[in-house]
Amino acid sequence: MNGRFFSVSFLFSPWTSEKAFGLGSVAQVVTGQGAFGQYFSINVGFGLGVAMGVHVGGKVSGAHMNGAVSFTMCVFGRLAWKMLPLYIFAQLLGSFLAAGTIYGIYYEAIHDYCGGNLTVTGAKATAGIFATYPAPYLSLMAGFVDQVFGTAMLLLCLMALSDQKNKPAAAGGEPAAVGLLVVLIGISLGSNSGYAINPTRDIAPRIFTAIAGWGTDVFRAGNGWWWVPLVATPVGGVLGAGIYKVFVELHHPPHSEQAEGSAEESIPLEKDQNICANVCV
Repeated sequence: MNGRFFSVSFLFSPWTSEKAFGLGSVAQVVTGQGAFGQYFSINVGFGLGVAMGVHVGGKVSGAHMNGAVSFTMCVFGRLAWKMLPLYIFAQLLGSFLAAGTIYGIYYEAIHDYCGGNLTVTGAKATAGIFATYPAPYLSLMAGFVDQVFGTAMLLLCLMALSDQKNKPAAAGGEPAAVGLLVVLIGISLGSNSGYAINPTRDIAPRIFTAIAGWGTDVFRAGNGWWWVPLVATPVGGVLGAGIYKVFVELHHPPHSEQAEGSAEESIPLEKDQNICANVCV
C-alpha cells in the first residue's frame, strides 16, 4: 500500500465527507431556523457524507471514520492493534479540521443567528452544531444506554452488510448501504442525544468549540455529558458485533456445505475485503 495515498485518504476521507457534510447540514438547519432544512435533512447529510467517505477512502484505507468501529475491529481481530492509534489520531484530526472548516464557512451565519453570544444551552445555543448534547429530560444513565444501543445496532448491521455467507450489500453498493444505515439510525434513535455513535466524531469538535469561544461549558453541559459518547460507543460497538457473531455468524453452514451453492457466498468473512466491515460514520 502506497504510504502517501494511505495518509491522504486517512485525513481527507473523514474531513471532506462525513464530518464536514454532516456538521454543515446541522449548521444550515440551525442558523437558517428551519428555512433551509429540518431534522431529516441533517440525517441525510450525515448519511450521504458517510457514503462519500467510503467512496473517497474505502479502497485505500478501509475508510475508517468511526473510532468505535476501529476499536471493535481490533477486538475481533480484523484490524491490528498497532494500527488503532493511527486510525484514532486521523479520525480526531479530521473531525477537528471539519469543525474548524464549518465554523469558518458559517462564521457570519452563526454570529448573526446568536448575536455574537456563543452559548451551549438556551434558545440561541449553537454548540450543538458541532457536538452532541442530551435532551433536557435525559439522564446520564439513560443517555449511556442510548449510545450503547445505537452503536450496537450500527455494528450489528455493518457486520451483516459485510458477511458474504449471509446477505451482504451488493458489490459496488456498499457506500449507499452504509449511508442508509446511518440515516436509519438518525431517524429512529436520534432525538435523545443526537446519535453520536462515534467517539472521535464527538470529542474533537467539542474540543474545537471549547477553544473557539464556547468555553468549558461544552464539558459541563448535560451534567457532564461529554464522556458518555466517548465511553458508551466503543462498548456498544463490541456488544453489537459480538451479538452478530454469536447469534448469526457462528451458525453459518460449514464451508464445504456452502460450496454446493454460490461461490460468492462461500467467502469466509475474515478473508473478505468488503469495505463495510471497516467503515462508518
